[in-house]
Amino acid sequence: MKPTLLILAAGMASRYGSMKQTQSFGPAGETIMDYSIFDAIRAGFGKVVFIIRKDFAEDFKAIFEPKLKGKIATEYVYQEMNSFLDGMPVPPERTKPWGTGHAVLCAKDVIKEPFAVINADDFYGTDAFKKAAEFLTTACNEKTYSIIGYQLSKTLSENGTVSRGVCEVDSHHHLISIKERTKIYRDNDKIIYENDGAKHEVPFNSSVSMNFWCFHPSVFSITEKLFHSFVKENYSNIKSEFFIPLIAEGFMNDYDGKIEVIQTSAQWFGVTYKEDAPGVKASIDALVKQGVYPPSLWG
Repeated sequence: MKPTLLILAAGMASRYGSMKQTQSFGPAGETIMDYSIFDAIRAGFGKVVFIIRKDFAEDFKAIFEPKLKGKIATEYVYQEMNSFLDGMPVPPERTKPWGTGHAVLCAKDVIKEPFAVINADDFYGTDAFKKAAEFLTTACNEKTYSIIGYQLSKTLSENGTVSRGVCEVDSHHHLISIKERTKIYRDNDKIIYENDGAKHEVPFNSSVSMNFWCFHPSVFSITEKLFHSFVKENYSNIKSEFFIPLIAEGFMNDYDGKIEVIQTSAQWFGVTYKEDAPGVKASIDALVKQGVYPPSLWG
């Protein structure tokens, strides 16, 4: 059975101020997402599921349906505020969606096979999709999930600080925890993160999460239970979000699960700041020149 790719495309980027999921970066107008889908098809994925906002669905489908027709099966899922609340009303003051973990849960009815989860606006690279497909088809099971780990030095922005989940990994390459580090930047030949005004060094080759996860479909029932508990505990905290690392934590702590950290050599890039866009475009142009991608992805 071919694995599925689940793309989290429901969010508007507050720092970026536009729908960067559909911005053109490739020579023939390709979005960052196009490259992820192209890499996934090459790696052997059989279906792509988009999580989008309902009010954006028509525009979104008009962009992606024509080019993907006949190349990979597509499905669409809407992240609604009242989904999976177990009969509870949406807190009246809440305007923020419930987070990436809730977005994954919203795909429960359309994914029945091992699957990968990625962000819409991150460029992950060919190697990452190959490794994910291999894991999903040979090693993924109810007790073993994985995360693709990126080398920290390959995930920074020249235009400001970034936040990264730094993975703590044991000697068997299993995840112990993800520590959220904010304000990470390169400082000459060091990488620094700031916390409460103090500066701390982080090793260049630290493994970081770029939200590229590989799950067995058993994750949905686990996530549903964890989400219900989360909502009960955070009902009145209208800014609280149920993130994917909370699923990972629950899986490891409460279900005796293991999460493999699979290292990729790929260079990540993405548009954290508006100023990052020209660099992303140049990086994609360079990959096209090297023959990694055709000048027009979809012919």
